Amino acid sequence: MELSTLLATVFLSFLPISELRGAIPFAVARGMPLPAAFLLAVACNVLVAPVAFLFLGTLHGLLYRWAFYARIFDRFVEKARAKVGGSVEKYGYWGLLVFVAVPLPVTGAWTGALGAWILGLRKRKATLYIALGVLAAGIVVSAVVGLGIGALSFLIKRI
Repeated sequence: MELSTLLATVFLSFLPISELRGAIPFAVARGMPLPAAFLLAVACNVLVAPVAFLFLGTLHGLLYRWAFYARIFDRFVEKARAKVGGSVEKYGYWGLLVFVAVPLPVTGAWTGALGAWILGLRKRKATLYIALGVLAAGIVVSAVVGLGIGALSFLIKRI
């Protein structure tokens, strides 16, 4: 296993755009066993919520004074509120878990943490439900990757 694969997997699992959806397939494609890719990507992606809450509680207040940052952040807030708001307002923390668990673009730990912050949810409890959502998303992504690899090797053996 190359160090570059490990570092890239950590990086991808922490990025808002890729998170688990990008990290697990990347790691497996680079030769990492699926269970190891799952564990590494999920472990890193679970750290997103505490980091996001830390940022929102500290640096965000300082950066928000800059008009450029405020405009960009306000756009993200409106998108996050539109995505997360309905399910979380209706189902509470369980809605947050399901939102994070669905491995689609613009769902995941970053948007979940931002949505929880916007809606004033308790950070510790939100972090727990986000972590459970990340775990569920990791299982879904790993199952899709595993089934894809199994189907591909089945087809290759038949050719």
